[in-house]
Amino acid sequence: MDLSIVVPVYNEVENVEILCDRIHESLSVIGRSYEVLLVDDGSSDGTWDKLVALSKKYPNLHLIHFRGNFGQTAAMSAGIRESNGDIIVTMDADLQNDPSDIPLLLECINRGADVASGWRKDRKDKFLSRRLPSIIANKLISKITGITLHDYGCTLKAYRREVIKDVHLYGEMHRFIPALASWVGATVDEVIVKHYPRIAGESKYGISRTLRVVLDLLTVKFLLRYSRGPIQIFGKIGMIFGFPGLLLLLGMILAHLSHLLLGTEFAAGLVKRPFWIMSSFMLIFFGVQFVCMGLLAEIQIRTWYESQDKATYVIKETVKSSRASN
Repeated sequence: MDLSIVVPVYNEVENVEILCDRIHESLSVIGRSYEVLLVDDGSSDGTWDKLVALSKKYPNLHLIHFRGNFGQTAAMSAGIRESNGDIIVTMDADLQNDPSDIPLLLECINRGADVASGWRKDRKDKFLSRRLPSIIANKLISKITGITLHDYGCTLKAYRREVIKDVHLYGEMHRFIPALASWVGATVDEVIVKHYPRIAGESKYGISRTLRVVLDLLTVKFLLRYSRGPIQIFGKIGMIFGFPGLLLLLGMILAHLSHLLLGTEFAAGLVKRPFWIMSSFMLIFFGVQFVCMGLLAEIQIRTWYESQDKATYVIKETVKSSRASN
């Protein structure tokens, strides 16, 4: 299989038929074998029944139905895992992405890129609630990950299978796939793609997702820099707490000796104040705690590397088209 299109779907009953039509129209003329994986993330509006009906009309559809709503990242992970294509393209089901842009992504891959990331340069969304938070998030993500992209939030992306097959996704981390792929040596390029306003259904995204994205960004930063040696970050934090504590404790010991040997009144007053003694011991305690956390993380990270075979979703059923394209 040359090409796999992975599309997470959630309550898009009004859009899926148009989506299938546009995808088939765009891909049937490029001369490559392809499959379209539509992952229903527990829709409640009849989307699954509509998809099953479409599998009898359109070729090369592979439908996956979740038992519940596990989120876009889980749906994308399931589609990638079940796909067979040498190149995997991800896109949204809300018709704001244009399947006719897929050949542009493939050209970028053919030029040598491992990841072709869509850039909605002329984005058709509300400025305050969607575009402004996205602008800020893109700059922040680019700064922290070191992979500069204008539009991390654009789902329309293409990947070589070899650079995405071992990328494991959790939380809201699907938007960080280019950064995670770069971690395994992938080259990332950007392609300007079209973007349309939503014409049916309701948006599943909002500003409430910002906090989850920020927390996942911290996770990505940890994975990119410290996943092979978590003691490096926890150990440094431990040193930041522990070293001043040791200095403070050493100062208390010197002050006590000064009082005993020289009778210094200032030193006597300092030693008798529990604040300084408790502060030194608390700082040392925090330092030891963080170092121990680092050592435990070192053990856990090895387990993480060796046991990555548990999915973050549950598949209820799968359906494949009754016919293939000519």
